[in-house]
Amino acid sequence: MHVLHDAPLAPLTTFRLGGPATRLVTATTDAEVIAAVREADDSGTPLLVIGGGSNLVIGDKGFDGTALRIATCGVELRGTTLELAAGEVWTDAVARTVEAGLAGIECLAGIPGSAGATPIQNVGAYGQEVSATITEVVAYDRRARETVTLTGEECAFSYRHSRFKADPERHIVLRVRFELEDAAGLSAPIRYAETARVLGVEPGDRVPLADARETVLRLRAGKGMVLDPEDHDTWSAGSFFTNPILSDEQFAAFQVRVRERLGEDATPPAYPAGEGRTKTSAAWLIDKAGFTKGYGTGPARISTKHTLALTNRGEATTEDLLALAREVVAGVQDVFGVTLVNEPVTVGVSL
Repeated sequence: MHVLHDAPLAPLTTFRLGGPATRLVTATTDAEVIAAVREADDSGTPLLVIGGGSNLVIGDKGFDGTALRIATCGVELRGTTLELAAGEVWTDAVARTVEAGLAGIECLAGIPGSAGATPIQNVGAYGQEVSATITEVVAYDRRARETVTLTGEECAFSYRHSRFKADPERHIVLRVRFELEDAAGLSAPIRYAETARVLGVEPGDRVPLADARETVLRLRAGKGMVLDPEDHDTWSAGSFFTNPILSDEQFAAFQVRVRERLGEDATPPAYPAGEGRTKTSAAWLIDKAGFTKGYGTGPARISTKHTLALTNRGEATTEDLLALAREVVAGVQDVFGVTLVNEPVTVGVSL
């Protein structure tokens, strides 16, 4: 276990923003993780858990407490069962499953962050979500003070949500287990229209695993969603806002606003999201409200490649970023009557 005091946290986040932590503990084993958590709990010290730092917005004043960086390692493949230590780099794990000829997470390639974060957010992209393949999550239960194993069903997954996100102070993810598919080197059925179009197939078709992964990586890179230290469009948390899910009444009111703004023939993106609910596109809302790619004149701006990503152009502070986020939220609310919700976790700040 490695311990630093007054430790910078900005380098541990993809935004490269935020002040220092009073104390930074780096744990490389499950036992070290549990020991650090118990020490913080026993002393009443605030605890911030950091994995890959790709979903964190830390305030400029930093964190007054213990920041625990989970750097555990371990990848185990047994047939079609995959077990990952929480600290494993997610995109590297995806690459290994593709090399092994196993389908189920290949369209989640290029997503920054650690394996332990994937069940918290129910990470998803390009037609796949981890909830479809996660069978168990091993976690330390801070309330019971013991290690527990939760089934996929017990994780209560929904769109970008889980029991871990609903009660963030309770569980520390240690390991994640997945059940993948041996489809003779082929991918899971392609569900995302853009991916199918680029691959030249119909939705529902399968393609060679490597083709699916490489296509997703190209699509993500074109939107600034693959980490590149030389590209400020990737100094972000990826999608900053979740796609709004509206009730039938809310969606009807939204459609009225769309026609008022864009004309009688305008049709917003709409996807079924369960009975009586419709999901629309946050990126579309942002763009149509006037916040186009590259919007902003300060050190925090909308990505030049994707309207859903807010970025640090190199000299930004967290307050610069939040000011931009608040401007976007207010603008979309004013134009369309829809409230955007931030996807990254905020620490010591809020929108």
